[in-house]
Amino acid sequence: MSPILLDKATRILLNGGLIAYPTEAVYGLGCLPGRQDAVERLLTAKRRSWQKGLALIAANLEQIEPLIILPEGVLRSEVLDSWPGPFTWVLDARPGIPEWLSGGRHTLAVRITAHPLACELCRRVGGPLVSTSANRSGRPPLRHTLQVRREFRSETDYILPGPLGGLEQPTTIRDGRTGALLRNA
Repeated sequence: MSPILLDKATRILLNGGLIAYPTEAVYGLGCLPGRQDAVERLLTAKRRSWQKGLALIAANLEQIEPLIILPEGVLRSEVLDSWPGPFTWVLDARPGIPEWLSGGRHTLAVRITAHPLACELCRRVGGPLVSTSANRSGRPPLRHTLQVRREFRSETDYILPGPLGGLEQPTTIRDGRTGALLRNA
């Protein structure tokens, strides 16, 4: 990947922009989670209610640990052993998490990504990114740059080209408080 393209995506994110970028299975839409204006743009582009909540990706545990409370015991080991990788966990959120991220719940969906470009974006911005599939709510996620360009060109500030991570379906989602499977890849 060209450092120039990553520099551009990073600069746009740090300035409160909205980008599309490749993830493990599909293109994602992302922005900085602390930028309510960018999150609102993302939700508008997807035609998605804020009450559904959003997932965050990170490059490492240190980036998301201030936002979540890891479970104890066996579940803690399962969560930590699954990362980095294509596993999203719904975990208890620390107090003060904005409702535009949590959907008004006391939980947050998080993943430490193993996708090289997504991981590098998190490293470059110094923290997690909102990561939701690039699609209109209720429609299939988009897997090709051209599809994303056609659907979201006017609503994003940049589309970072690159290969997907090889998964056929979006990442598995599990409840980190109970271990229940919420979505299978």
